[in-house]
Amino acid sequence: MSYEAFHDELRETKFALNHGSVAMPAVGFGTLFRDLSVTTQAVTHALETGFRHFDCAERYRNEEGVGVAIKAFLDTGKARREDLFITTKLWNTNHRPERVLPAFEASCRRLQVDYIDCYLIHTPFAFQPGDDQDPRDIYGHIIYDGGVTLIETWQALERLVDEGRCKTIGLSDITLPALQKIVEVARIKPAVVQVEAHPYLPEWELLEFCKQHGIIVLAFAPLGHGMEPAVLEDPVITGIAKHVHKTPAQVALAWSVQRGVAFLTTSATLSHIQENFDLSTLPHRAMREIQDDITTRVRFNSVVETGVPGFIPRQK
Repeated sequence: MSYEAFHDELRETKFALNHGSVAMPAVGFGTLFRDLSVTTQAVTHALETGFRHFDCAERYRNEEGVGVAIKAFLDTGKARREDLFITTKLWNTNHRPERVLPAFEASCRRLQVDYIDCYLIHTPFAFQPGDDQDPRDIYGHIIYDGGVTLIETWQALERLVDEGRCKTIGLSDITLPALQKIVEVARIKPAVVQVEAHPYLPEWELLEFCKQHGIIVLAFAPLGHGMEPAVLEDPVITGIAKHVHKTPAQVALAWSVQRGVAFLTTSATLSHIQENFDLSTLPHRAMREIQDDITTRVRFNSVVETGVPGFIPRQK
């Protein structure tokens, strides 16, 4: 049998969410770009390629550019709004309950949509409320907001679901202990938890907890963000890639979906966008090798410790 003739449906995988009767496409496109001017073109490329899950954030300062691309694509009739899964996030300066709805509505306006499929708390850390996304004191230290708890912010998100403004809600950049506390007390359980995850940071314990509670794990930096030590140069990954005639990136992304983890990749380059969508199912043996033979453990982004996003360059 020719492998070319075999229709592999891995890239079409959807994960059912625990509330909101929507399913999240496992293969997602992130919209955090260094150069904001590429946003509309990159999202257009992703839509044309077949991506239907888009991850945004007020923090990225480019929701307008994403909205322009999405509206133009929907206007062509190639997809309907309900074919898309759009996530955006509440930034740290808007954790106070009275700030949640205005922040949410501003994101909807910028994205030109009347509802959001999934709204995430960007990090569990509340910063001083205000228009400055990065409030710092005279010594350059972040000014945190001690006047609000994560559960109070969560309850404000629950109200958005009650009012039908967003289908599902979740958390991002959160540790397992902090997640457990929210799950214990939440009236509406998180549907999605977005964290850094890749073969060097598999987050098996978090994934196990999430599976027990019907929470979908959504991986950012699933390819290691191009940092050292390089996930895509790992001998286990490159060996499997040669064996299955795929790129190392395609191997790492297929591994993610097959273990039940949705992912986000970001690129402004059409060939990379297409590569990241063109996935095929890995053999069981490859899945075992990645789990058993890769022992490197690295977190590339320190946001879970501080609420300040940032990939940490490592000394070689």
